[in-house]
This record gives sequence, C-alpha cells and structure tokens, in this order.
Amino acid sequence: MAMFEAVRWTTRSLIASTCRPNVVGLENVPADGPFIVAPNHLSFFDSVIVQALMPRPVAFFAKAEYFTTGGVKGRAMKAFFESVGSIPVERGEQAASVQALKTLLDILESGKGIGIYPEGTRSRDGILYRGRTGVGWLALTTGAPVIPVGLIGTENLQRAGEKGVKPQHFTMKVGEPLYFDKTGPDHSLPARREVTDRIMDAIAALSGQQRSTSYNQSKAVE
Repeated sequence: MAMFEAVRWTTRSLIASTCRPNVVGLENVPADGPFIVAPNHLSFFDSVIVQALMPRPVAFFAKAEYFTTGGVKGRAMKAFFESVGSIPVERGEQAASVQALKTLLDILESGKGIGIYPEGTRSRDGILYRGRTGVGWLALTTGAPVIPVGLIGTENLQRAGEKGVKPQHFTMKVGEPLYFDKTGPDHSLPARREVTDRIMDAIAALSGQQRSTSYNQSKAVE
C-alpha cells in the first residue's frame, strides 16, 4: 500500500502540474466499502488518470503485454502497473477475460474499488458506444454502488498513432453513485442489460458524447 500511495501521489502531482485538470465530484466516491468506477474510454492514459485522481484505490484491467514486455521499459511498465493494482488480462481471449472479471469480483468482495470500461476498449472516434454487460453483472452480483465517470479531452494527451505525449487540459466528472439491488450471480440477461444501459446513460450525461447503439468492435483490453 505504501508503494501504491507513493506512485499515486507522484502521478497525481505530475498530472496536476502539467495538465491542470478540472476534476469535479470526488465527494461522490464512498468513503468505505466496495465500489465500481465506470468511465468512458478515450485514451491509453484514462486508467492512470482515474487511479491517480480518485480518493481511494481503483483496480483496472491492463493488457498482459504491459507485464511481460522485456527490457528496461518493460520492467518499468510492469513495476508501475503492479504498484497501482492493475490486473493483467490476455487481449481477445474470452476465457482469460472471464477469469479477470472474477478477479474483479474478489476485489469487490474484499471491500475495495475496481474500475471497468463498459465500452470494452477505447473509442477511436470520440463516440460513446453501447455498454457491454460485465459492469451490470458486477453491480447486480455484489450490490456495490457504481460511480459513473465522464472523461473529456483525455484523447488529446496522445492521439491515435502517435507515440509522444502532449500535456493537455482535460476534465474528469465523477457522478453520483448508482445503486442496484443485490441479486447475486443468478439474474436475468435483460436485468443485466437494463442496469448497464442506466450506467451508460449516466456516463453520457457527464461526458456529453455523441452515442452509438452499436458495440465498439475492437475488443482489445486498453
């Protein structure tokens, strides 16, 4: 935990000094107990931003490559993602993704916070895509409150296809918690779909994005 707080403090300070973000609604994060953070996804840096700026630790999925890349850069990436509690998951492998979802369930049941992108992967065109129902499954299975988050402008930190990072002003809006009945894992798909749609409505209200009724077809874990 000491390593996590040190990394988070350093990252938060760097973001604050270079990007001067507008962050609102942090008081909506519960002071204790499990919670699910559900942001829109525009940038590679979204998880880092949320993990650094939230008042409590938030564990996200991260591509397994971030933990297995060789060399000095690879070791640095692995150390960073491990220190902030990221969870490695194989890109595009359904069985691995299911296991990762169960790992998130274990974290919630221990009273901690997790983050999950309902869209599945980042939006390359700025559109808010239809939510996948994993977030609904977690909400109904655990009864943990869902904290919708709207990220605005984070895509400008690193444009698609670019390697360099350009510090830019961005906004993070943290919405009021959404509460759903705890049904356990035995609930209907329509119920899970309804919960997911309510979460996406809340994200859209915060981010102001144009919406799509289709899924984002890229299934890579970002």
